[in-house]
Amino acid sequence: MATQAAGEGAIIEPKDGLSYVRGSTDVPLSESTVGQFLVDTARRFPERPAVVFREQQIRWNWTEFLQEVDTLAAGLLDLGIEKGDRVGIWSPNRIEWLMTQFATARIGAVLVNINPAYRLAELEYALNKVGCKAIISAEKFKSSMYLQMLQELAPELATATPGDLHAARLPDLRIVIRMCDAETPGMLTFSDVIERGRIAYDPAKLDAIGATLDANDPINIQFTSGTTGNPKGATLTHRNVVNNARYIAMAMRLTEKDSLCIPVPLYHCFGMVLAVLACVSVGAAMVFPGEAFEPGATLAAVAEEKCTALHGVPTMFIAELDHPDFATFDLSRLRTGIMAGSPCPIETMKRVVSQMHLAEITIAYGMTETSPVSFQSSTTDPLDKRTTTVGRIQPHLEVKVVDALGNIVPVGETGELCTRGYSVMKGYWGDEAKTRESVVDGWMHTGDLATLDAEGYCNIVGRLKDMLIRGGENIYPREIEEFLFRHPKIQSAQVFGVPDAKYGEEVCAWIVLRAGEHLTAEEVQEFCRGQIAHYKIPKYIRFVDELPMTVTGKVQKFVMRERMISELHLKEDKTA
Repeated sequence: MATQAAGEGAIIEPKDGLSYVRGSTDVPLSESTVGQFLVDTARRFPERPAVVFREQQIRWNWTEFLQEVDTLAAGLLDLGIEKGDRVGIWSPNRIEWLMTQFATARIGAVLVNINPAYRLAELEYALNKVGCKAIISAEKFKSSMYLQMLQELAPELATATPGDLHAARLPDLRIVIRMCDAETPGMLTFSDVIERGRIAYDPAKLDAIGATLDANDPINIQFTSGTTGNPKGATLTHRNVVNNARYIAMAMRLTEKDSLCIPVPLYHCFGMVLAVLACVSVGAAMVFPGEAFEPGATLAAVAEEKCTALHGVPTMFIAELDHPDFATFDLSRLRTGIMAGSPCPIETMKRVVSQMHLAEITIAYGMTETSPVSFQSSTTDPLDKRTTTVGRIQPHLEVKVVDALGNIVPVGETGELCTRGYSVMKGYWGDEAKTRESVVDGWMHTGDLATLDAEGYCNIVGRLKDMLIRGGENIYPREIEEFLFRHPKIQSAQVFGVPDAKYGEEVCAWIVLRAGEHLTAEEVQEFCRGQIAHYKIPKYIRFVDELPMTVTGKVQKFVMRERMISELHLKEDKTA
């Protein structure tokens, strides 16, 4: 089938029996930058509520939010942050995260999202891979002592002038900004930067910088777990995320009268694009229940803030539905939202619709490299389509499902999903080879196995690249395997996912020890703790003498998975 140009009209339903669809072009793409996006919304809805951070007791309207963002932007400029500089943000959901997202965008700096669960090795790699000039960090989160980790990687902080760090292991990092007002050697406080901004604030200067920015400039780097052992920095532009947010909000029928409860993490596309930027696109209020997801706090936020929309991964909705006090919360104003991040059990979706009043909730599918959403159900799709598929193609995008030779497969047949259009990332930062492998002739090869039906609804049926998803977190087994190989007693390791009622999947490892060595599962987990993110640490560990292989010597992970499902008496829920 010859691929038609996007301007020639939508193909929502596959034609000629082949698995190819193209989204509507009725609503033109925006060429706005993220900063201008916020400015325009603040001008349209100056007094409407914009941001609520319940734990931090912050409530701002759009005018106040823009003023705070611009003050921070002025402070960053005063510190020497310029267009194109990379600024890391390492924090749970806090107002400082949200301010930094837009302040960096206002001056053309590139926001680098650091996963709140990262440990030393991952943090060091991420900061150095993209050459972060500055990092804005919380003091700690749960068991992660962020500032201590930074001090361990950069002991030079102890004697450094704040804003002028020179660290052997972090050669590009100059500025460390800590949240909260306590003083730490070598670091500035967030309040210091705000105060600098109040003194240096010049709206004409910010507007002049804004005029030099282009929608195709890189604005954000999000790390995705790598199949070769290291995360890859997916680099997104203003145009990528602004437009994706606009079409996401349209699918939800979101307006300035809505208020969205956001328990999903900001560092992830789900929080940053599907939630925050979608709200900015229409002027809807953003309500943050807390620094991290807690079902009771989320339900309380929905009830007390009278939220009309709620986002979450299936694990979150299950925890909310199963909360012992669920029946005491007034959720009657809820209408819409998004469930995404991992496959949704069909029965869970039905409970969300019937018990949480989310009659118009949508399902979304995508990947970081496509900004992220490429398929989303609509509020008017029949319930069976919203419980068994991930919806239909988003505007201005093309999708094809191909076989191993790159041929488009017939409708209903399984193949690899490929996406093309405005949403495809600029590339992996500093890795042209990996970019060329993933993006071919403009097509992003997702690595996901999918089918399209005759109406254009998509179903994700598997993962070509061996990824597993635990509670919305993408995990690539190869990364964990390479870490386990560092242990002197481990000869080889294979990591895979097994079904889990709470998280969708859990990490399982089969390990072959070196001759004469002994190791316990607890020792392996302790070896991982503090070095790799907690969600990557294998829950199930089996020591085996050999691994199941094909006659050609390829490891058969599906055999290991089936054995573990049987041994552990696990149940695999049917999902969309």
